[in-house]
Amino acid sequence: MQHHDQDTSRRDWLKTVALGGAATLAAPIVQAAPAQPAPAARRIPIAISTYSYWHFQEKKYPIDKVIEDAARQGFDGVEILHRQMENETLPYMNKLKRLAFDNGLALPLLSIHQSFVQPKPEDRKKDIEHTLKCINLATQMGIPAIRMNTGSWRTVKRDANYYKDGKEPPIQGYTDQDAIKWCIESMQECLVAAEKAGVVLAIENHWGLSSNIDYLLEIYKPLASSPAMGMNVDTGNFVGDPYPQFERLAPHATIVQAKTYYGGGHYYDLDLDYKRIAGILRKVNFNGYVSLEMEGKEDPATAVPKSLQILREALS
Repeated sequence: MQHHDQDTSRRDWLKTVALGGAATLAAPIVQAAPAQPAPAARRIPIAISTYSYWHFQEKKYPIDKVIEDAARQGFDGVEILHRQMENETLPYMNKLKRLAFDNGLALPLLSIHQSFVQPKPEDRKKDIEHTLKCINLATQMGIPAIRMNTGSWRTVKRDANYYKDGKEPPIQGYTDQDAIKWCIESMQECLVAAEKAGVVLAIENHWGLSSNIDYLLEIYKPLASSPAMGMNVDTGNFVGDPYPQFERLAPHATIVQAKTYYGGGHYYDLDLDYKRIAGILRKVNFNGYVSLEMEGKEDPATAVPKSLQILREALS
């Protein structure tokens, strides 16, 4: 009898211990979780445009030298100006692509020149063909975006006055609304090929028709539903106060070109507040490339490193 009682009490004891253990496990752990470090702010990648070393002088500055220099200085990529390419042969394009890869650099943008503000359909067709050819060049070099222009009437001289107000009357017999329509139709045609190639066509506020931000948005918005449509916002190409206009375009930006003017600009001078510009970009969660276009007369050997430092400090 005694033996049976011992068994029962042992069983009860084990049950109590087991239940107590379960209760302990179920009890909330009061110990504070270690504080998580705040996520580091993402570093915006900065590229350099090959144009920074060559402002359309007679002798072209070699793109391969820009790539090597960009790697030495700590840039993240190189934007290629199409007119600066020595040629369009496969060996040349593959050499640039390989050189960038070996140096750990991206080639984010191919900047081309074209205009759809041309009354004759055959003239617009020529520039559509040019764009299609450039889509193929970009594809070959592994470049995901192309800089596009609206184009301009070319009815006024590009002097200091023009860069102050950007005003350009249409060719007689036509209106700005005609030009907007030509731009939309021509871009639509180019976008068909761009979508197939997986290349973004980034339209820029690049004087001409696009000096008027309302016009630029009027062209961009009907095309924005295309996965290949983008916008390249240039900090230096605004008429009047740049910041409110930059704020309007920033939400649509796929890439940003940042101008500096050391030694005085070739066309005009601006003193841009990059801390303020960076703040606008942060507000819209811009994470893409910012590409430096040094447009001053100072030697790029000194002006480019200074420009990079300004952009790094503002964008970090």
